[in-house]
Amino acid sequence: MNTFSERVHSVTRRLQREATRARILEVARLHFERQGFEGASIRGIAEEAGVASGTVLLHFGDKASLLHAALHDHLEAAIGQSLRASSRGRLSLRLSAVVQPFYAYYEARPRLSRVLLRESLLAKPPWRERFAEQAQRVTRHVVGLAKQAQAKGELDADTNAEVFATAFASFYYFALIGWVQEGIASPRPLFEMLMAQHIAAAGPRAARAVPSRSRR
Repeated sequence: MNTFSERVHSVTRRLQREATRARILEVARLHFERQGFEGASIRGIAEEAGVASGTVLLHFGDKASLLHAALHDHLEAAIGQSLRASSRGRLSLRLSAVVQPFYAYYEARPRLSRVLLRESLLAKPPWRERFAEQAQRVTRHVVGLAKQAQAKGELDADTNAEVFATAFASFYYFALIGWVQEGIASPRPLFEMLMAQHIAAAGPRAARAVPSRSRR
């Protein structure tokens, strides 16, 4: 049976490991932003973090895993904000609130975002599955919002909520990629325009119907 001092020592070691991991991640983000993925090195990150290169590798395995961990942790925080977004108001406003934390994160660090997005799209296991799980959580949330909108009469009863959520994701990434490629100044206005048009097309049939006389 562990003594009290052994339990204290165990907790202290765990807190130290967590603090070391957090410090390495913060330094790594700065390196990736300044030097890109190819230019950043485990040795340089370790030196600035005040640890040995072996310590970095012990926590993260390799440079790609270190980059993915840096993105994954920040996405977790953004997902928390996204899922807590207000469920009041029109569907278009609720969906805009879902994407806002993600767009705000990327726009606050444009150089790092280009590196993160490029590398995360090509992530290998286990990071590929971890990023997919994060995306699925947001998708399930959007499915729920779509079903709520159907109950309120904002969307037609025949609208497939899962397909609607897929369109949401497509518009999100389309706008984000357009911004990363510097084709647009900000991703959110484009996303909102695309989403508004899609919602209008998926609205109640009675609202979309055009009287025959107006077509003449």
